Formats: sequence, C-alpha cells, structure tokens
Amino acid sequence: MKYDRIKHARFINRPNRFIANVEIDGKREVVHVKNTGRCKEIFTEGTTVILEEGTNPNRKTKYSITGGYKGDLLINTDSQVPNAVVYDALVNNKIKEIQNITHIRREATFGGSRFDIYFEKNHEKGYMEVKGVTLEHDGICKFPDAPTKRGAKHIYELIEAKNQGYQSFIFFLVQMEGMKFFTPNDATDPEFGHALRLAFKSGVKILVYDSIVKEDEISIGKRLDFILD
Repeated sequence: MKYDRIKHARFINRPNRFIANVEIDGKREVVHVKNTGRCKEIFTEGTTVILEEGTNPNRKTKYSITGGYKGDLLINTDSQVPNAVVYDALVNNKIKEIQNITHIRREATFGGSRFDIYFEKNHEKGYMEVKGVTLEHDGICKFPDAPTKRGAKHIYELIEAKNQGYQSFIFFLVQMEGMKFFTPNDATDPEFGHALRLAFKSGVKILVYDSIVKEDEISIGKRLDFILD
C-alpha cells in the first residue's frame, strides 16, 4: 500500500480522536487522524509525524496523519492499512499459512458480527478478523492500546465459527518493524486477553506478522512469535 504526496510535520496536540494540531513548515494546521485509538505513545508533542495530502477539495482537513516516529522507530498508524495489506497478501500468496485461496471477499457477516475477510480454498471455508498493532514497549508489541468490547466480541464469534466447522483466524498486523514478539495487553483490556487465550485453546488460529514500513509505503513483513502465558 502506497501513499502519495507525503509531508513531514511536528505534532502539537490532539483535541479529540479525529483531529490533531500539527506544525507544517512553521505554520499550524488541523489534520485528520486516521486512527481512533489512543496512540498516545506515538502522538506526543514534538514528534515527527507523516502526513498524506488528500485529493478531495471539499474535505474539512487538507492532510491526514499516516504514521509517526517513536524515537528512530517509524510506526504506521493508519487504521485502514491492516485490512488492505492482509487482503493483498492473501490474494498474492504471501502468507504461507493460507495459500492458494480460490475465493475471497472483504466484510463478511457471521452471526452478530462482521468479519474482515471470508475465504474459500479447496473444500474449506473460513473467516478472518484483522487487527492493527501500533503499541510497543521495549520491542514487545501489544494489542489493544485501549479497552475494546468489540474486539472480544469478534473473538467469541470466531470461536463459534470454528465450532460450526469454519476455519477461523485472527490476524495481528504489527504496523512497524523489528519487534521481538506479540502479547495481548492484559493491563489495558483483560477481557480481550481472556478471549484470545480461549480462542487459541478452541482451535482458532492466531497469526502475527510485522510490516515493512516506509514513510510512503507499507507491506507485509515476516511472521512473529506470540506469547499468551
């Protein structure tokens, strides 16, 4: 996934989930934040953030934040990225655990949830929920960065899909490089961690991949280990 017309800015503050104040070439500007999560470890005053200039002349903000630097580490924060990157990787057989898919579509309903991806291969059918990971501490990446009832609900629905004979996957796309491993953020959302461990014991497959991140591009990287203990 590539970005056009990128620009550097200095982060000032974030009045709400949807907008932020930044400084571009010495001028203060209100920009759109393409992530409603907290990202408070990334969006700190003085941080260099990456902007993409929009193409719609009628939009309220000219730019959107797509990422930022945490020290020397570039983290993509675009919440639209994970689904697009994982979908592209599946279509192009870049995920070795799921090869040669014969049918795939995004946004598929099952029970009371809508999963990110539905796929078929040979005589198997399956669902996948994709989560973007932007939180890291000392090389350990975690999800979520804020409590999410919706996240646990999706996992319980994946367990039900597995019980009904579907292949069930939860895919964590780490939107940065160089991490040691992934683990659920129990301190922030113990219910999500409980649901993830139950899913693993129930046969739901967990995949964690990092990303190759550039200021103007992000693509699927390599598989990472995960720790649930």
